[in-house]
Amino acid sequence: MYPDQNQNQPPVQPPTQPGQQPQYSIDYLNQIAPPAKKPGMNNRIFIFLAGGGLLLAVIIGFFSLINSGTGPTEKMQTLAARIEALHTVSDKSQKNIQSGDLRSTNSNLTVFLTNAYRDIAEPLDTNNVDIKNIDKEIAAAEETAAEELTQKLEDARLNAVFDRVYAREMAYQLDKVAALMKDIYGSVKSKSLKDFLVSTDTNLQPLKKQFYDFSAESNE
Repeated sequence: MYPDQNQNQPPVQPPTQPGQQPQYSIDYLNQIAPPAKKPGMNNRIFIFLAGGGLLLAVIIGFFSLINSGTGPTEKMQTLAARIEALHTVSDKSQKNIQSGDLRSTNSNLTVFLTNAYRDIAEPLDTNNVDIKNIDKEIAAAEETAAEELTQKLEDARLNAVFDRVYAREMAYQLDKVAALMKDIYGSVKSKSLKDFLVSTDTNLQPLKKQFYDFSAESNE
């Protein structure tokens, strides 16, 4: 038997009489109707936007990681440069101090900073930091800060309040040194460097207290 030639073809509709609207079966209308469009965003556009958003998030995260802060090497260099800069300020300020107690405290500070700068060289060298070859930008930043402090102290001298201002500023500077050493201690594994930081902080704390106490008494 041959296949039915009318198979899979739309059913033939009966002829219409003049003036009569043609009538079609529901199956026939469904076959000739165009497929309905699905609502919503085109899948390709959605994938493109989602992928672009993810890429942007990755880029932002990457640059945030880069700019999140300086590493241990930069902090070690900053500490060495700061100790040297504060030593210069302390040494030059000795002649302007009027109080005998403050002069004695500052003399001890100068010795402390001299020893700290000497003793830090070896543990820094162990951590691949050459104390004689500090990054130029780091050194320049600490030198600028020291120059600004020197100018503030000069203004205090001209206004006859040098001792009070010097004690307050040095207490603040030693606080910054202590905070930096604590930060470095938590980011390195070197035993020699950790030992240096602990011993240096131990010797720094009494000096810092003496400056704070003098500053507080001067403001009473």
